[in-house]
Amino acid sequence: MIRLSTWLRTFLAFAHDAAAAALAWVLAFYLRFNFDVPPEFTASMAHKLWWIVPLQAVICWRLSLYRGFWRYASLTDFRRMVAAALFGTMAIALAVVVFQLHLVPRSVFILYPVLLTAMMGGSRIAYRAWKEGHLGRLRYDNATRAVVLGAGTAGARFLADVGRNQDWQFIGLLDDDPAKQGREIHGVKVLGPLNRLPEIAERLGVEQAVIAMPGQTHAVRRRALDLCRQASVSAMTVPSYEDLASGRVRLSTIRQVEVDDLLGRDPVKLDDTGLRQWLSGAVVLVTGAGGSIGSELCRQIARYAPARIVLVEASEFALYGIEQEFSERLPTVPIVCVLADVKNAVHMKEIMAAHRPAAVFHAAAYKHVPLVETGNAWEAIRNNVEGTWRTAIAAREAGVAKFVLVSTDKAVNPTSVMGASKRLAEMVCQSLQQPEGTRFLMVRFGNVLGSTGSVVPKFRRQIADGGPVTVTDPEMTRYFMSIPEAAQLVLQAGLMGAGGEIFVLDMGEPVKIVDLARDMIRLSGFGDGEIRITFTGLRPGEKLYEELLADGEATLPTPHPRLRIARSRAVSAELLTELGQWLDTVGARPDEAVRAGLLRWIPEYLGKA
Repeated sequence: MIRLSTWLRTFLAFAHDAAAAALAWVLAFYLRFNFDVPPEFTASMAHKLWWIVPLQAVICWRLSLYRGFWRYASLTDFRRMVAAALFGTMAIALAVVVFQLHLVPRSVFILYPVLLTAMMGGSRIAYRAWKEGHLGRLRYDNATRAVVLGAGTAGARFLADVGRNQDWQFIGLLDDDPAKQGREIHGVKVLGPLNRLPEIAERLGVEQAVIAMPGQTHAVRRRALDLCRQASVSAMTVPSYEDLASGRVRLSTIRQVEVDDLLGRDPVKLDDTGLRQWLSGAVVLVTGAGGSIGSELCRQIARYAPARIVLVEASEFALYGIEQEFSERLPTVPIVCVLADVKNAVHMKEIMAAHRPAAVFHAAAYKHVPLVETGNAWEAIRNNVEGTWRTAIAAREAGVAKFVLVSTDKAVNPTSVMGASKRLAEMVCQSLQQPEGTRFLMVRFGNVLGSTGSVVPKFRRQIADGGPVTVTDPEMTRYFMSIPEAAQLVLQAGLMGAGGEIFVLDMGEPVKIVDLARDMIRLSGFGDGEIRITFTGLRPGEKLYEELLADGEATLPTPHPRLRIARSRAVSAELLTELGQWLDTVGARPDEAVRAGLLRWIPEYLGKA
């Protein structure tokens, strides 16, 4: 049936062009004689049709006019039609001269190809317009009335891709560039600057706004979103440049505005040349490769064509997830999936010796503050501290050039076991740093939007359930950044580090958690008061405010504007010896003993011993 349908479409197209050739030949004579053709020319015109139509049809067939679909007719098809008409005209003229066929005016040879091209091309254009809905859209009874915010390249491409959709009626575009105002893009007029949105929405009944400014700064996009809220129109956005560059989505794949769009920041400018020189053709190992940060590190590293990426993960399910993602989206990137516990010194040494990575990114950690604070403190120490130590030692013995520890702002003046364990892991790396050999680097950053266990997925679930949304304290603030931004800055710090540095990421301005909750409620389509916010009080180990530097630390600038180096206190020479004796203790330790031990090495630890 499919083959029959294809042949039928081809036959109909072939018959159409044959009929067009006949009609063009006849119409050329009528135009030449102002629709009063002398009888002798009428006979000549009709007599020649029996060989002109087959000749033109053969030429069209030989020029592959019937391989494509009319609904996707393009400039390539138009060029073939022009060529077919010109070749047909030359063939007819040659036959007239060779066989001395008279009564064919010379002007016919000018009119014929023009008319034939217009008929063949016009039919295809009309068919494509009909299939794409342009001919049938005289009424918009059920279409969503929308405006596009941004009349740049993204806005124009979006209209080209989506403008044909009969579910949309695009009223206009808005852009702050005066040079664009008053002009038209794909038949849609630029009505004025962005701040006219409330007025235009009320006057023209706009229901939807599409923010098409992926290249603009976060402040501009946030202003556009605020204007949508003032105008009481639903806001959607085109994908970010990161998503477009990754190939995961197309520009026409619009989505609802997410909290990332509210709290995100301007794109990170990376030293792509330096990163490519460092990672291209190198073996890179990532621990915690199935987690939020670890998996994004793997995606970012894949952009620089490494020889292979060794994915080390303790969770079989998480490792399976990232392995499937790479096989589907990045099948050309060589990966090795290893189920391993970073606390297993023997296994980690075997992995390092087998793969000899040039760089190790250590992202494996327990990070949920309340969960590890009560009843699981010793496991947090073993995973976050001992796991770092065992992996770092294995890396050093294998001759790894750089070891990058993913740390956290909770390591600064820690009030939780999790934060103190990460600070102790930093100190382990500082102690292992020697003038020669592996260079150990540490990178601190704050909360990552959408990561496992973060507040954003929790708020989403609570809003979906109808509330209430639970916030610990009305004054609680946190620093936020996106997962891609965090991973990119970790890579940049790894490239820049000379050994022993603690890099502190520029986290921007802190955000009140209660304001984040209100924004998410509004983005979900609920008005003020429809979803209740309740305050539950601080949980064990939590702070009201996060810090990026301890009291005794200052920072030094780096060539990258988003990275600074913390000048932390020196680590005692006895740390590793004492820590090793503590970690070698058989069996679990009670939480109180763990906190007491942490105070020995981290005097700024504010947890309860």
